[in-house]
Amino acid sequence: MNNLELLKECVEEIRRRVIPLVGTAEASKTYGRGAGGDLTKEIDFRAEKALIEKITGRGVSCTIISEEKGIMKVGSEPEKLYLICDPLDGTTNAVHGIPFFATSIALAKGPFLSQVEAAAVMDIVRNVFYAAEKGRGAHKNGKRIFSSRNVDFEDAVIGVDINTYKALDSEVHRKITKILALNKHPRYFGANALQLCYVADGTADAFIDIRRKMRVIDMAAAYLIVKEAGGIVTSPEGKPLEAEITPQRRLSIVAAGNKKLHEEILRLISEG
Repeated sequence: MNNLELLKECVEEIRRRVIPLVGTAEASKTYGRGAGGDLTKEIDFRAEKALIEKITGRGVSCTIISEEKGIMKVGSEPEKLYLICDPLDGTTNAVHGIPFFATSIALAKGPFLSQVEAAAVMDIVRNVFYAAEKGRGAHKNGKRIFSSRNVDFEDAVIGVDINTYKALDSEVHRKITKILALNKHPRYFGANALQLCYVADGTADAFIDIRRKMRVIDMAAAYLIVKEAGGIVTSPEGKPLEAEITPQRRLSIVAAGNKKLHEEILRLISEG
């Protein structure tokens, strides 16, 4: 079994377990805070349980880095493969029955973002499977995808993460407000891995999160998918992204379908 086959089995099993809980009272039962810092809901617990059971059932030896349980070593040689997972990206949406949430899984040779080799994001509601392998392009339900060529910032569809806006500092407020003021089509749907995949397939033109709150485990898979689709993902300063992958590590990102649009967004952010 190759990497993408394994990832597809995992996300399909998670989808099967999660769908019956969506929008139910049971889904919102709380177990305390997970390793990533957020409250763990019943629907998160079930999603992660499905992943762990699939991996152990397949006899895969790896280090699992997940939002809920944290770091788990499985098998006899866990240091040879790292599985980075947000079992349910968009928990609030799923609990409330809002149809925009996903499962995100990446495989890496080591515990750093640059070492991610394969990635999968499953749009759970629409049953859409995004996947990529380093150097082999990105695909959506098996069909090759490419990022947007739109370079018109004003008319671009740009995702902007505004979650916890009231708690952000004034500098971040100014930067976000400028983007919102100058762009006609800002969007925020509440599941960042899936919004990044929208940049990968050209549904959206860009996505930014400059709050310094995006967990690396949330975006590790989508990061590779966007890059393999021809898009650009950097820090807000335009630097290549690199980070050790832990449940707690957070960063800011700017993703765009093409270089010109990406440069314009960076310019606007840098001006404050």
